Amino acid sequence: MESIASRLQTTRQRIHRAYSAAGRGEPDAETLLAVSKTQPATAVREALAAGQHAFGENYVQEALAKIEALAELRPQLVWHLIGPLQSNKTRPVAEAFDWVHSVDRLKIAQRLAEQRPAWLPPLNICLQVNVDGGSSKSGVAPGEALALARAVADLPGERLRLRGLMSIPEPVPAAAGPAAQRAPHRALRELYDALRAHGLALDTLSMGMSADLEAAIAEGATLVRVGTAVFGERTARAVQQAR
Repeated sequence: MESIASRLQTTRQRIHRAYSAAGRGEPDAETLLAVSKTQPATAVREALAAGQHAFGENYVQEALAKIEALAELRPQLVWHLIGPLQSNKTRPVAEAFDWVHSVDRLKIAQRLAEQRPAWLPPLNICLQVNVDGGSSKSGVAPGEALALARAVADLPGERLRLRGLMSIPEPVPAAAGPAAQRAPHRALRELYDALRAHGLALDTLSMGMSADLEAAIAEGATLVRVGTAVFGERTARAVQQAR
C-alpha cells in the first residue's frame, strides 16, 4: 500500500506541473489542502510528519474530535472547515477552526463573528458559491455574491477576515476534455475578479479536487482540496461513521 508521504509527494508534483503549465511560477506551501474527512487522527499525524500542515474537514463533530485528539500538535496544524455549516454548530467551529470555506448566508457569518474568541486571530472566511446552479449544492447564487461579500466584509468587530470564494461544482469527467473541466472554475474566477474590481480585498480561490486540480489551477485556484489522492479511497462505512 502506498504511504501517505508518497501520495503527498506525487500530489505536490502534480500541483507544481500544473502551475508551470499555467505559467504561474511556484505554488505556495498553502496551496495544497489535504482533505482528512473520515480519516483517523493517525493519518493526519503521518501527513504532518511528511510536511503537510493544512487539513480540511467536512463534518463538524468528527473534526472536533480529531482536533482534540491532536491537541498537542495544534500550533503546527491549520484546520479548514469545508463542509456545510448549520447555525447551531457555529460556536464550536468559531472556537476551533482557522478557516471556514462554506459560508453562504449572512446569518452564519454573523454568528461566527460574534462567537470567535477575542484571543484568537480573525477567522478566515470563504464564501461558497453555487457556480453551476446544482439544486443539491449549497452556496450563494453568483448574482447574490457581491452583496453577501460586502455584508460579511462590513461586519463589526474584526473577528472575521473575508479571504475569497469556494465552489464544489458537479464533477466533470476527464473524458469531457480540458475545456469542459475548466468551465466551472472559470466561472468562479471571473466572479472573484469582479468582486475584486468592486474593491473587495480577496486573495483566495478554493476550487479543484483530486480529479480536476490541473483544470482549477489553470483557471487561477490558489487552494486545491485534495483527499483521495493523498489518503486513498474512502469507504462508504467510514463516511457514514463520520457524519
